Amino acid sequence: MVFEENQTGVAEMEEFLPHGAEKKQTHFTDFEGKTSFGMSVFNLSNAIMGSGILGLAYAMANTGIILFLFLLTAVALLSSYSIHLLLKSSGIVGIRAYEQLGYRAFGTPGKLAAAIAITLQNIGAMSSYLYIVKSEVPLVIQTFLNLEEKTTDWYMNGNYLVILVSVTIILPLALMKQLGYLGYASGFSLSCMVFFLISVIYKKFQIPCPLLEQEGNITGILNATIVSTSDYQNGYTVLQAPEQVTCTPSFFTLNSQTAYTIPIMAFAFVCHPEVLPIYTELKDPSKKKMQCISNISIMVMYLMYFLAALFGYLTFYDFVEPELLHTYSKVDPFDVLILCVRVAVLTAVTLTVPIVLFPVRRAIQQMLFQGKDFSWIRHIAIAVILLTFINLLVIFAPSILGIFGLIGATSAPCLIFIFPAIFYIRIMPKDKEPLRSAPKILAACFALLGVAFMIMSLSFIIIDWAMGEGKSGGSH
Repeated sequence: MVFEENQTGVAEMEEFLPHGAEKKQTHFTDFEGKTSFGMSVFNLSNAIMGSGILGLAYAMANTGIILFLFLLTAVALLSSYSIHLLLKSSGIVGIRAYEQLGYRAFGTPGKLAAAIAITLQNIGAMSSYLYIVKSEVPLVIQTFLNLEEKTTDWYMNGNYLVILVSVTIILPLALMKQLGYLGYASGFSLSCMVFFLISVIYKKFQIPCPLLEQEGNITGILNATIVSTSDYQNGYTVLQAPEQVTCTPSFFTLNSQTAYTIPIMAFAFVCHPEVLPIYTELKDPSKKKMQCISNISIMVMYLMYFLAALFGYLTFYDFVEPELLHTYSKVDPFDVLILCVRVAVLTAVTLTVPIVLFPVRRAIQQMLFQGKDFSWIRHIAIAVILLTFINLLVIFAPSILGIFGLIGATSAPCLIFIFPAIFYIRIMPKDKEPLRSAPKILAACFALLGVAFMIMSLSFIIIDWAMGEGKSGGSH
């Protein structure tokens, strides 16, 4: 039965969500939500927001402002439509978990497909978070120690530091049976990203163009001959670059790195596995109300993404790196504001890794150990194996760009485009909407768009890797 499967999902979710004395299991239709409209917008916005914002300026540099705006708008609108399909499907069968919709539509294969996609997506998210730890912690230590150049000491090696952070901070939090600090970490993470956006906008008006070196410290960003003349602006020595290095924005650009752009944006808008739990906890829930929450959340993130990308790009133009924060250290490694932003983002992503790990562990338990009682040994073993695998991926991955691109090109189109559409076609009764009805034809086209997007993105990325033209964002 559907509701028996649903109850299993509720029990699995209770393994890591904090709860009080009330243990009564409820169905989607009789669950009494208590979360307000505004808090639901906050929760979904936080689910959308992630490390993808750090790569959007690089995406704009490789598409141009107009093409980037068009693609970002398209992905945002398509994400909103796919949430509409999820809400319609869930309203028919009364299910509150993404994997359970897959089970209702296609049985165990559908559930496994959804669980695998969610697992890949969250592994990609955790990898991107730990890659930020790997690349940024050495810079923070270098700034605190007031070192002009990076040394070869172990505490300046990002590979050692990411392992140290994983073992001492992330693993103990991931071993908790219930994630009681979830709400605090989520709120702090979103606040850090707002602080990041404000700082990016502010620095646009502080860092002059062309790119510069401060107080004679060579930045190495410009691989060009610097002429002898220079100006002094905002405390920086402005280096006059050759004529071909201009500070003029590009409105439309196509190159080998453009293939990574749509996956990066798709990666940045994935929130679909969290939509149904938030819908369930909503006070006085309705599809119209939840769709409004989704639209507002996507619009807020859309504006934040565009502003962060725009001002980050207009600061560095073609010299922006795949991880935006890293670019600022090339200009002034001792900038206090950027140091504060870096520490805040590092704290946020470090605390977010255990939060993302919990649903991955739940998905693995659903796939391999369904129906078995809770076991501390299994609970700990899955966490250790996951963190070990992700650390190896982060240590040997050439750049954060590859993580964004590969995960964005595989799991993201499944969760955003393909699964919501085919679940809707399968679940919606034919007596209500025949197979050839306009909504189902539109959903089928939506699924095909997702398949085409996945094939095209993967093809470009594989070709780029094969030709060795990918820019390394992690070799510094």
